[in-house]
This record gives sequence, structure tokens and C-alpha cells, in this order.
Amino acid sequence: MIKQVDDGILVRIRILPGASRNEIVFDEDFVKIKIAAQPVENKANKALIEFLSKHFRLPKSSIKIIKGENTKEKTLLFSTDDSEKKNFIISQLTK
Repeated sequence: MIKQVDDGILVRIRILPGASRNEIVFDEDFVKIKIAAQPVENKANKALIEFLSKHFRLPKSSIKIIKGENTKEKTLLFSTDDSEKKNFIISQLTK
């Protein structure tokens, strides 16, 4: 699920920690994001935010986990007013 809201874009993802490398994988139901970090002491969540920040060229503070902090299924908020950034994020997550 990808939804534009007033604050930016909401995206539902499934995180796959402990992967061999960080990457975005597309599935029928979810955008899956493989993260090399282990799900210990919030390391996978921090690595997820860092990976997405670099991938989408956004500050880390613009990406928040708003649901699912302790689960593999998460809802993220990408906060941006820039319509070009919004279009870039949507295009990258809907391949």
C-alpha cells in the first residue's frame, strides 16, 4: 500500500532482516526490504531508515516508522512537501 497524505507518503512494507545485502524486492502484496542488520536492539529498524534515507536521498528525520516497530510488517511515513521527491518515491516503490 502506498498512499499520499498531507505530511508526505505512507508506505506499508515487510522487512526481511539478516539478509546478505540491503535491497528493495517487489512482491504481489508487499514491498519487501531486505536489510543486512539483525533484528536485535532496534538495529534492523535503524538500518532500514538509513538505507531508505540514502536510497531516496532524504534526511533520516524525514522517514518514520509509524506502525510495526517490533514486527516485520511496518507502515512508514516519508515526510516531504517536494512533489518531485514524492513522485520519485512512488515510482521506486511501484516497479
